[in-house]
Amino acid sequence: CAWSIERPPGDTAGCTFCHTSSEERCSTCHQRHQFDPKVARHAEQCKTCHWGKDHRDWEAYDIGLHGVVYQVNKWDPKQFDWTKKLADADYVGPTCQYCHMRGGHHNVQRFGTVYTSMGMSMADRGAPIWKEKRDRWTSVCDDCHSPRFARENLQALDESVKDAGLKYRETFKVAEDLIKDGVADPMPKDLCPDWSGQHIWSLKIGAYHDGPEYGGKTGESGEFRMSNCTDVERLCFESVGYFQTYIFKGMAHGSWNDATYSDGSFGMDRWLVNVKPDASQARRLAALEKKVGVTWVPESFWKTGEWLDQLTGPYIVKNHPGKTIFDLCPDPGWLDTHHAPAEEV
Repeated sequence: CAWSIERPPGDTAGCTFCHTSSEERCSTCHQRHQFDPKVARHAEQCKTCHWGKDHRDWEAYDIGLHGVVYQVNKWDPKQFDWTKKLADADYVGPTCQYCHMRGGHHNVQRFGTVYTSMGMSMADRGAPIWKEKRDRWTSVCDDCHSPRFARENLQALDESVKDAGLKYRETFKVAEDLIKDGVADPMPKDLCPDWSGQHIWSLKIGAYHDGPEYGGKTGESGEFRMSNCTDVERLCFESVGYFQTYIFKGMAHGSWNDATYSDGSFGMDRWLVNVKPDASQARRLAALEKKVGVTWVPESFWKTGEWLDQLTGPYIVKNHPGKTIFDLCPDPGWLDTHHAPAEEV
């Protein structure tokens, strides 16, 4: 993710531990010094990586109904017999593995509720293209519940994601209008470059917008960032990256409290409330400056600083002027540490 790539290694230990050291390795779940399937069947094995603000799986499961049943009964071999294969498991409540690795199937995404963008996008999950995945999930739930109950809960998940998307789009629009009207601080062209070495508005992702008012050329894409950006942009980032995730993960794991009170939908409310007065203040200040004839010049701390200079963007601009990371690394495999030479890893 852009907000990880742009930062120095010491800032992203939690990212690199999972996404380079542990990802897709047998010993991640089976534990190198034991390699015992009984150990890998415990829900806690997923906890090391699948938790935190932007992928709140463990927390949602742990405080949801299924997680409570697991925590209360996991010590009782009559309720959770870890010697049985997943295909033969008859637990009193589901574990992460029971649902997502149904029957011992190791392709976890086969039984994931994510369709696009960590499950947070506005994709129509009831569309025919997703029918097979939905039917597959219903077949998991009806081990313990009726198929109608499963479908209704999946629909409730959809509605929560759609409601969250409405809040985020409104938050995003407030930030976008500030950029287009030239009253955001700082403007993209004056900012320390993003991780790619470009000066494009951080929320201009993909093909959402075109035009020079966003800092780039037609068709160019910005890079979502959480550092060295306006407070409004950071609020947008946290709204979708953190609190919309709480909603999705909470609803997907039966943790409705997490989806609502624990910084889920209520958290998104707060960020939408915060972004509006920030924008209003920026506009009033810009109007006053115009009236009294003040020419605004971006502060130098938006462009350089002891920590800021450690980011990838400034390094590229300083050492490879006129280039971006896409010029320097045209082959995506160059960034794949699993295939890089040992001295580079």
